[in-house]
Amino acid sequence: MDKLGFEVRCATYDDIKAIEQITSEAFKKYAQMAGIDSVAALCETEDDIRHDIDTKLVLVAFLDNVPVGSVRVEVNMADKTAYLSRFGVRLNAQNNGIGKSLMNLVDIKMLEMGVRKISLHTGSKVKDLVRFYYGRGFYIDSTSKDRGYIRALMCKDYE
Repeated sequence: MDKLGFEVRCATYDDIKAIEQITSEAFKKYAQMAGIDSVAALCETEDDIRHDIDTKLVLVAFLDNVPVGSVRVEVNMADKTAYLSRFGVRLNAQNNGIGKSLMNLVDIKMLEMGVRKISLHTGSKVKDLVRFYYGRGFYIDSTSKDRGYIRALMCKDYE
């Protein structure tokens, strides 16, 4: 009998469909909370996800062997920075520590790689996400309206 429980690991090609579904569900909700029609995450293809698995750190969280969360991190080793994107947890699995566990593994991986700073964008009016990121050590560096709504550039320093 398989052991049920919780696991976070690096994604494989076998996870592409699940990552697509997690991203779609999470970013439809994000767009709704941000008060916008759509976001780029909703337009990506399985080939885009495959490319990210090849070129970025892509993590997937499982609950009882079911994929429930994912995140992607592009690392620039030249300047020891990273950019976090496509962070999402299935709606029926939120508020169970899955997002925190994904972010904890991101922190561990960034420290192992010698990354000094990680950044991300999120809707500045999406209070729950801003609060979540603050709780993980991020701060708002700046805001912009480059995508048609106010986005906060949030950063976290590892040094």
